[in-house]
Amino acid sequence: MSDAKVSEMIARVKADDVGFIRLQFTDILGIPKNVAIPTFQLEKALTEGIWIDGSSIEGFTRINESDMILKPDISTYAILPWRPSEKKVARFICDVYTYGDKPFEGDPRYVLKKNLEEAKKLGYTFNTGPELEFFVFQRDEEDNPTTKFVDHGGYFDLAPNDKAEDLRREIVLALTDMGFEIEASHHEVADSQHEIDFKYGDALAVADKVITFKFAAKTLALLNDMHITFMPKPIARINGTGMHCHGSLSKDGKNTFFDAKADKQLSETALYYIGGLMKHAKAIARLGNPTINSYKRLVPGYEAPVYITWSAANRSAMIRVPAARGNSTRAELRSPDPTCNPYLLFAAMIAAGIDGVKNKIMPPAPTDVNIYHLSEEERVKLGIEMLPGSLKEANDELLKDKVICDALGKHVVDNLTEIAIAETDDYRLTVHPWEIERYINNF
Repeated sequence: MSDAKVSEMIARVKADDVGFIRLQFTDILGIPKNVAIPTFQLEKALTEGIWIDGSSIEGFTRINESDMILKPDISTYAILPWRPSEKKVARFICDVYTYGDKPFEGDPRYVLKKNLEEAKKLGYTFNTGPELEFFVFQRDEEDNPTTKFVDHGGYFDLAPNDKAEDLRREIVLALTDMGFEIEASHHEVADSQHEIDFKYGDALAVADKVITFKFAAKTLALLNDMHITFMPKPIARINGTGMHCHGSLSKDGKNTFFDAKADKQLSETALYYIGGLMKHAKAIARLGNPTINSYKRLVPGYEAPVYITWSAANRSAMIRVPAARGNSTRAELRSPDPTCNPYLLFAAMIAAGIDGVKNKIMPPAPTDVNIYHLSEEERVKLGIEMLPGSLKEANDELLKDKVICDALGKHVVDNLTEIAIAETDDYRLTVHPWEIERYINNF
């Protein structure tokens, strides 16, 4: 970073009356971490970086290789609007480096950057726009989160006039102050379930915003004596929480998915991209649906996609092409949920889509009927496959997929595998309330 940029950034921070800086990064699970420094340390952070111990960070490194450097990305500077107005708190999102000034291969942000560079070699930029759903719950007398609803609204309901509606408004205003362009916010299908959508953009900037969005929403809920969760299925037998991801490839500023003369006005590039996502969908599930609980959402009957299909009209398909055309032509991957690490998910989507484009992977015919109404025999006849049914199954699919494994790198794949094994074993060995209720009186 040039001396001029460093001086300009320091002057801006001083003019904003910032007292403390948070240097933010994420672990392999996508959980935000940070180191707080006083502003007089900012010059050092911008020129040399700030050393941290990476051995305690999930999926980072062993204790004998623990020293790492945080380097702020000045484009991510933002003031946290819920903090004090005097001696404000600001944050930078950082890239993680190791000795020798080398990017750390386990840094999720680096993994995404690496895949964006691969797309750039072919002349493409990848734009995405996620839709994040979440539940708002009450907290109990001891300030612990519960699963008690805060409101009883439904899909697109007009202002339920309750705390959840006010909280959603507060989140939108805070995100707007942080530079987000909010496109829509509304009540979702289930009681106390909401969604806030922000403008699509370059995948790296959008991944940064996903992390910021989740952190800001949870913080503001806590300040309002409520709890927001992005858990995919906090309550059984009602709709779960998804993070639908719209994606498109552009070249020279032009959306390559639109072809006015083609069937459905979808270019070959769009079809190849869809074909790539479908080919690698089972491996992508490990990134888009990374928890045990994720697979309780991916079941028939609750609007979450289960079958590897695509359509220009059918919302039961895994990939949907919305009606908008021209520069807004895009493919919506509907299977991910917001517990994902967006850096790793977007990296996998790019790798799959580019594989489809490079190898001209044409998808099967679109499935324009409600897939949930098809019998198993009909689905087999149509060649419709299912997404993995568990975290272990998804991780096994990841390990079989060379394209996605190469996109993530060995360090990330090895750590994801360790996490999947540990999570699966812990869940398997735990005696759950359902088992007690089911069996304790009968046996």
